[in-house]
Amino acid sequence: MPVAALSALFYLLAAWLVVRRLRTLHEAGAGAWLLTALSAIGLHAVFHVLAWRAGGGVDLHFFSALSLVGLGMAALTTLYAAAGHMGALGVVVFPVAALCLLGDAATTGASTRELDWRLELHAWMALLAYATLAIAALLAIMLWVQERALRRREFHGWLRLLPPLTELETLLFRTIWAGFVLLSATLLTGVLFVHDLFAQHLIHKSVLSVLSWLVFGALLLGRWRRGWRGAKAVRLTLVAMALLVLAFFGSKFVLELLLQRV
Repeated sequence: MPVAALSALFYLLAAWLVVRRLRTLHEAGAGAWLLTALSAIGLHAVFHVLAWRAGGGVDLHFFSALSLVGLGMAALTTLYAAAGHMGALGVVVFPVAALCLLGDAATTGASTRELDWRLELHAWMALLAYATLAIAALLAIMLWVQERALRRREFHGWLRLLPPLTELETLLFRTIWAGFVLLSATLLTGVLFVHDLFAQHLIHKSVLSVLSWLVFGALLLGRWRRGWRGAKAVRLTLVAMALLVLAFFGSKFVLELLLQRV
């Protein structure tokens, strides 16, 4: 718990440093929040390693999976910022990662179990896909907000710290491509390694995941063939992400928290 609390504190401090940088519109100070964010991410990872060692296996219950997705999102945000893109994402992502981590810390050990390496590979692919596509969803929202502000000629100061509209859109589709590849690998490993993929308690998860994959695939195809962008790209990204959230966390919430099944 002390590790989780310290990590959450660093996350919140990193978010505050990003907000301060946004308000002052200074490029200086990026190193401070990046270092703070890296410290939070490192402690977040240590928390999970210690929890797994104490429990004797990988813990992927609802709150643990949520925390791992938060960790992945924080890591991707920091990576983007280090490359000079979208440090402003940290204002949203870092508090979310802190909240997910604290929720996990309060319930650690709820369903620790040892997984076969193939199922573990499938699970890690899924978590990476969810984290990447969740970042894509946030980028889509930022794209919509930026387009809306520009259409209304509302030139707020924070717009200066976002990439140009075309660059933000390019970053969005690159992220979607990466997430789509990971989601494809998730579905493939599910078909190969999860023998009861279409069992009663997994059928809705499988169907929703495939629907999300189809929507993301249609968006990428439409982008390639017809140059889809703007509002249409935002809508399809958010619809696909909503399906994915329902597929994984919706099913885990019902099975683990409501029906008490592991």
